[in-house]
Amino acid sequence: MVRFADGRVSSGTRDRDEVRRLYEVHGRALLAYACAFLHDASEAEDVLHQVFLQLLRDGGTEISSAGYLFRAVRNRVLNHLRGRSREAPLDEALNDRAQWLEDPSGSTETALALQSALSTLPVDQREVIVLRVWGQLTFQEVASIVGVSPNTAASRYRYGLAKLSEIWHGRT
Repeated sequence: MVRFADGRVSSGTRDRDEVRRLYEVHGRALLAYACAFLHDASEAEDVLHQVFLQLLRDGGTEISSAGYLFRAVRNRVLNHLRGRSREAPLDEALNDRAQWLEDPSGSTETALALQSALSTLPVDQREVIVLRVWGQLTFQEVASIVGVSPNTAASRYRYGLAKLSEIWHGRT
């Protein structure tokens, strides 16, 4: 059975249309979340595709919220990072210039500046901000994904936003 975030339920195995719908609804936010860890859009796309391929294979798995998808991406990203820890690092300057964050206004310059500011935050704060803003998740859902209390998630969010504000105002 598949239970969508909008309450729609589908029985039986998951078909391509259901997975496509999940991707259309959550794909951009999931990609931004993966990029917040990996700093490489192509690696993040690979991880995201692996998650959705697994959803097709595990047709009977129930998806009760977007939180399930974010947790699946997080687990896959962490596995990917463990696997690449022994590989030679890519040129960091090249990775930093690759845009992985989308600005709703369409401004590439703003998106790259925000992406750069986000990259300076500690991973735990960056993760919570991306889940909360781009994932549009509650603190309860964020806390469940990252394995902390809702108060801790809210604190990380607040501290991260304060640091982003300092960086942003120092930029202008």
